Amino acid sequence: MNGGSEQVELQLTDKELIRQFQEVEKLNPEEKHLVKTFLDAFITKKKIQQLAL
Repeated sequence: MNGGSEQVELQLTDKELIRQFQEVEKLNPEEKHLVKTFLDAFITKKKIQQLAL
């Protein structure tokens, strides 16, 4: 099969992300807001870096 091992790695990454998001769900609203703000900033930074290329 093509890229079989890559698929497994992606699945493991997704499971880890799901676990982390489940933990974030348990946080209070202020803490959740901080996590969302951090994610937004990181994603925005990556988009800006790609535009600069």
